Amino acid sequence: MFIKQLSIFAENRKGCVAELAEVLANAGIEIRALYVADTSDFGIVRIIADKPEEAAKVLKEQGHTVSLTDVIAANLSDAPGGFARVVRTLSDHDIDVEYMYAFITRVSGNACVILRIKEAQQALDVFAKSGIAVLTSSAVYNM
Repeated sequence: MFIKQLSIFAENRKGCVAELAEVLANAGIEIRALYVADTSDFGIVRIIADKPEEAAKVLKEQGHTVSLTDVIAANLSDAPGGFARVVRTLSDHDIDVEYMYAFITRVSGNACVILRIKEAQQALDVFAKSGIAVLTSSAVYNM
């Protein structure tokens, strides 16, 4: 139950994210979630899109450096303690998170946290045993 995430190496300059968004929009691709990590000279733009393979292709055609990465989308209650339960469960099982970002879903009362974890299968097993729902790629891409 992995989600494909686009990781785009981007120059840290005015309008760069707008250009990426326009390339995807012009290709009929919808952005479901976005996270930008930057330094003074460059950044990594992480995007969950409804058509990740197509998104990678059109961005590469425009000269961007793009990779697809497997991530996990944990579904959680959009209420106090929902996020804490997810990260506490990972911590209690000594599972390290490389990075994460969250967004609110269209499903009332739910949120989603995208997690990049080296021990991804172990995390999925722990979530299953702990009753933490993980969204399928289809569920995320069709939000």
